Formats: sequence, structure tokens, C-alpha cells
Amino acid sequence: MTERTRTSSLNRRQLLGATAATGFALSTGPAAAADGKPDLTGKAVLITGCSSGFGYLGAILYAEQGAKVFATMRNLPRAEGAALAKTAAEKDLDITILELDVLSDESVTTAVAEAERLNGGALDVVINNAGIGTGAPVELQDLAMMQRLFDTNVMGYQRVARAALPKMRAKKSGLIVNVSSQLGRVMVPGMGLYSSTKFAVESMSEQMAYELVPHGVDVTIVQPGGFPTKIWENGNKYTMAMLEEADDERKAAYQALVDGALRNSGGSTDPKDVPRAIAGVIAMVPGKRPLRLPVHPGGKPQLGINAVSAQTQVAMLGSSPFGPWVKDVNGRG
Repeated sequence: MTERTRTSSLNRRQLLGATAATGFALSTGPAAAADGKPDLTGKAVLITGCSSGFGYLGAILYAEQGAKVFATMRNLPRAEGAALAKTAAEKDLDITILELDVLSDESVTTAVAEAERLNGGALDVVINNAGIGTGAPVELQDLAMMQRLFDTNVMGYQRVARAALPKMRAKKSGLIVNVSSQLGRVMVPGMGLYSSTKFAVESMSEQMAYELVPHGVDVTIVQPGGFPTKIWENGNKYTMAMLEEADDERKAAYQALVDGALRNSGGSTDPKDVPRAIAGVIAMVPGKRPLRLPVHPGGKPQLGINAVSAQTQVAMLGSSPFGPWVKDVNGRG
């Protein structure tokens, strides 16, 4: 690590300490409004995948808590966009709906630039939420479906982060929230390549977290368990189309997994739990936000893996030139 990088990282901590010394209420926990909810006043938040699920619910929640929200989705105009705009108008919420297709470099660049223009500068938070999934065994996943999964769930996140980071780095502040899954740390047979894409999100996001320490930009990986959102319904559509194209010999080889490939899951959990958890992270003190945030009212099988991963990273790199970054990121939460 160069002396300049060391100094930048130290200055970040010194700045937090100096701010606390002046009497401002700084802590590792979220800033709260009078009603006890996270206070997101003044935060400019861009979210992908706002046509349903965590994105749609989050756009409303963050705006209710004071944020200026840029809710994005593809293929506008569409009914979901109109419904979100109607809710925003009825509740007098600061929500701007923008078209953004995470599969398109041009669409991503245009949408992020427009959000930055309307905000008058860098975004405070980018939430990479848009994603798709499929069922059925890995052998049955044709290459076209595999390409679409990785292009949406991994490269889509990279496109959006790359578009927003230059202004965040220039401002020396910001937060990238990448929505992963429990299945980004553990896997279930028959879930196709969904876990593979989320494993990629986990590693990409953690590496970004280290590299962005000297730039003052935080990265948090959200790991939801099962929630009843449209990802299951949409995933079944992709899976059905794929199974129709698969040859009989391959399907017969995995008959039990094929029979269970179409899923109606998520249980009776509350999907709002995920945006509520993200709101708490947004409101936290910069530089203190956790690298990983498991969210589910039930079991969290990834907790042990998260802990061992953090210990392993510090053991491997703690004494290297990257040690300060790795220790900083893995010492949070």
C-alpha cells in the first residue's frame, strides 16, 4: 500500500473522530427520527428493479423516511411504474421514476447520469436489487439462460456501480448496497445457476468494499432468506421455457429435481423486512456499515460462513499492504 493510500484511509477515520468531538451524534447505529425510524432526510437513493418486490417496497419506504428516491425499472411506461407514481403522489413522496435496463450499458449510463443531474451531484446510495432466478439442475441450464442470469444478476450490478462510482469517489462518500441471497453462501440442489450468480455477487462486492475504503465509499451485501416476492413467479416462467427446450434424456436423468423445479416459495414472511434493514444501514455512520447483512426472521445458515470468511480474509491479508482495508471492512457490524 502506498503512503498516499494509507493516509487517505487514516484521514477518513480521523474525520469521523473529529466530527464526533464537535458534539454531533455519531454512532455505529442508524440515525433515527423522532418516531424512532431511520432518518434518511437528504439522502439521494437510486434503486434498480422497482417494478415489484424489495425495489418497489423500498422506494416507498425510503421516501417515507425522507430520502429523495430514484426508482428505476425497464420497459417504461408500464403499469407498475404508474402504480408507484400514483402512490408517490398520494403520499407526497419524493420519488422520481426512471427507465433503466441493467442489461444495457447505454440505459444504465443514461439513467444514472439523469439521477445525478436531478440530484445536483453524486448519489448517496445505489441499491442493486434487480435480479432473476431459475430452477432445475445445472445440466439443464442452457447457455442462453446462463448468460441471461449472469448478465442480469452480476454484470447488471457492475454496470450500475461503475456508472455511479466516479462521482461518489470524487465526493469521498457513498454507499453501494448489493442484494445477494442466503443462496450466495449456501446452495440447494435444483436451484440452477441462481446460487452461482449470487456467489459471484458476494465476491465482487467484498472486493469492492476493500478497494473503496480509501475513497470513503461503503459496500454492504444484503443476504435475504426466502420472501414472497415476484422473483418466484418470474423464475418459474424462465424455468418452464427452459424445460420445454431441454431434451428428454437430460430431464429423465434428474426426474425428481425436474418435478420440483417450479417453486412457490418465500413463505409468509414480510418482504418489507429487507428494505427496513437496508434503511437502517443507509442511516448508519459512514465507515461503520456492515459488510454483510443477513435478513430473515427464521434461520440464517450463512452466519457461520460469514464469520469464517471474515477471519480467513484477515488471517490471509491482515499483515499485507492490504491489511488496513481488510481489517477495516471485516471489523464492522
